[in-house]
Amino acid sequence: MLTVHHLNDSRSQRILWLLEELGVPYEIKHYARDATTRLAPPELVAVHRLGKSPVVTEDGHTIIESGAIIDYIVRKHGGGQLVPAAGSADYESWNQWLHYAEGSAMLPLMLAMYTGRLGEAAAPLKPRIDSETANHLGYVDASLAGRDWLVGDALSAADIQMSFVGEIVKSTGRGGEYPNIAAWVDRFQARPAYKTALAKGGPYNMGPKT
Repeated sequence: MLTVHHLNDSRSQRILWLLEELGVPYEIKHYARDATTRLAPPELVAVHRLGKSPVVTEDGHTIIESGAIIDYIVRKHGGGQLVPAAGSADYESWNQWLHYAEGSAMLPLMLAMYTGRLGEAAAPLKPRIDSETANHLGYVDASLAGRDWLVGDALSAADIQMSFVGEIVKSTGRGGEYPNIAAWVDRFQARPAYKTALAKGGPYNMGPKT
């Protein structure tokens, strides 16, 4: 049985969503952030020495990194779902988004979050962070112009991998600046599998506001 070591309010939520979309049996081991520091608990270190989530375990294997986890699950359990045919142009685009989410898009967003706690001390960095954030979010928004999903005509694992980026845009009130991203987030958050994963995963502050 595949086990998702799931931290509340984290990017592991999208792994639950992927599994629900695929209909793959799995179990969840829940971990709670420290209420003060918001850091993951030390129990996660027993699963993998980095102590980070998402991490999945199956058949004696431990896999970290969202993109690697998604690739593993789709290859082993997907049966061809949520991924274009290998060698196609759509596949190359799909693979790009799988790496782009964490390799490029998340960096300025995380820098903005951390430096936002520094007040005026972060002022020298703010113009560069703002510029990079606008550059990346503008790219994603333009990529969604005139289409429902990032690759092809249907939801793919690329959308799931990129979902956290879109949810940051919506949750920080920037949907008006990036309407294509905002509409995309509304589409995927309305999916039954997304809602089921949300119910199973527990508290998630990037989810839809009710």
